[in-house]
Amino acid sequence: MSRILVVDDEEGIRTSIRRVLELDGYEVTLAADGDEGELRFRENHPDLVITDIVMPGKNGLEMLSNLKADFPDMKAIVMSGGGGQTSGAEDLAFLLSVAEGMGIHRTITKPFELADVLSAVRAALEDSSGA
Repeated sequence: MSRILVVDDEEGIRTSIRRVLELDGYEVTLAADGDEGELRFRENHPDLVITDIVMPGKNGLEMLSNLKADFPDMKAIVMSGGGGQTSGAEDLAFLLSVAEGMGIHRTITKPFELADVLSAVRAALEDSSGA
């Protein structure tokens, strides 16, 4: 059974993603921000991280950058709808391009369908090329 860490500052998103992933047989750990996400990753070494980009405190890209330094083969999916620290589609596109430049496996734009998240998870876990 694959283990997945979901990091998002919105509780509803975290729990919705957890629910659909657990129904598909994944073991899921949740974190509310980048600091907690980094701690949970180091404790549990999940097979995949799904993280929001824009969060209070340590954002998703900072968390992934820290983790990639120690775990270069880490698989990750980033998601964002902008908001907070960004102010438009161009800023979001830039953040997503930075994520892709870091070797992130997939990007998801909010709002999304849970079926799309599940599809991205399956594809990322099947990708044996590493990041």
